[in-house]
Amino acid sequence: MSDTAVMQAVSESKAEAKPGASSEYKGQYNGPSNVSTTNACKLCTPLGATLAFKGVEGAVSFLHGSQGCATYMRRYIISHFREPMDIASSALGEKNAIYGGGPNLKKGLLNAMQKYGAGVIGVATTCLTETIGDDVARLLTEFREEFRDLPLAELVHVSTPSYSGTHMDGFHGAVKAMADQLCPGNKEDAAPANSRVNLFSGMVSPADIRHLKEICRAFGVEPILLPDYSETLDGPALLEYENIPSGGTSVADIRAMSGARASIEFGRAITHQDTAGSSLNGRFDVPLFRLGLPMGIRETDSFFAALKSVTGVETPRELALERGRYVDALVDGHKYVSGLKAVVYGEEDLCIGLTSFLAEIGIKPVLVATGAKNRNLAAHIDAACGSVLRAMPIVREGADFFDIVEEAKGLAPDLLVGHSKGQRAARDWNIPLLRVGFPIHDRFGGQRLLHLGYRGAQNLFDRLVNLVLEKKQNDSDIGYGYL
Repeated sequence: MSDTAVMQAVSESKAEAKPGASSEYKGQYNGPSNVSTTNACKLCTPLGATLAFKGVEGAVSFLHGSQGCATYMRRYIISHFREPMDIASSALGEKNAIYGGGPNLKKGLLNAMQKYGAGVIGVATTCLTETIGDDVARLLTEFREEFRDLPLAELVHVSTPSYSGTHMDGFHGAVKAMADQLCPGNKEDAAPANSRVNLFSGMVSPADIRHLKEICRAFGVEPILLPDYSETLDGPALLEYENIPSGGTSVADIRAMSGARASIEFGRAITHQDTAGSSLNGRFDVPLFRLGLPMGIRETDSFFAALKSVTGVETPRELALERGRYVDALVDGHKYVSGLKAVVYGEEDLCIGLTSFLAEIGIKPVLVATGAKNRNLAAHIDAACGSVLRAMPIVREGADFFDIVEEAKGLAPDLLVGHSKGQRAARDWNIPLLRVGFPIHDRFGGQRLLHLGYRGAQNLFDRLVNLVLEKKQNDSDIGYGYL
């Protein structure tokens, strides 16, 4: 791929995606008959923010709201990552809902610094504090002034009402808040120019983050990942408990992002919003490459082409070999999955990446659903993989699992692809569920699943083929021992 083609590919986000092609898949579902969300296909906005803050060195996530919010989120995150997850809270009650939560917020911040030794505190709001109208920015300014004689932590705040958006909005909002508030100013305030590359990976697994760092280093460039929870949410066993797990992106590295040679940001569905990458581009002229999640061959090729454009380095041999081994696996294994029909659900950008991956291996995505709204998902799917799709799938935004199940009944899918919430439907229909994304709380090792790059595609393909073969064996009266 030429450099001109690379720049054209990576700047597609600045242009409107073409309208999606009509789908040939016609289910029997005529729209929701329920009047409320039933088993949501999304999580709450501040949960995503707490995950993002967890990827910063010395940071404590802090929810300005009731104690129940923090308890719910801790339990949900722990069930997936199998790691301790402390979330501080201002623990508001009925009185605070009337008179405001400022005093509780300030006390909570002092406690987080004194008990945890936090160097950074990421404050996310909740439904309660957004509804009563607490001005968190003003309260934090007051806090800094009142306690200026103390060694204060860096304070970052983000607005994350759960009634607006999804956990992905909270995640991206927290990453942008960190880039804006820890790396403030404009071009004259930029850090000294450096040879590093900013990498905004989105909400991927710790294993994915580790692999992304490995890829960048193979190209001869040291990345600044924000966030980096590859150790904080998937750390080693220790003899002594750490109040704040080691690892994460340092504040010094975040501040150095304004002098980086380029930013690479994953996310086709975030083109409608201001992000960390676009903020650094607008304020410091850091070149921005916005790509889809590098899932499968074509999207990973685009990522590697962007790295080549930035570094001038051709794809390293070890990575080219991974691509070749994956192509060889497709030759060997496509006969087991080609022509199968799949239902895909989950976070919007993960859905786009998975749809592209499935289309490449000959599987027909018949329904793609997400809990997010107003993401122009059909057009982004068409732009990412329309050239290899046999037909455009039905695409649903703002869907819950009641909608997904009712729609999918008339499509006779052969498999489901998404997180653990699809388990009940997969069991009822006696079809395999390829577990990907977040949350995976009915299987072990969700935090170590690899999805990205050629190696991640190989991992997904092997798992998928084996699920299909296992079902054929289980459904057979006599079974068989060879492929």
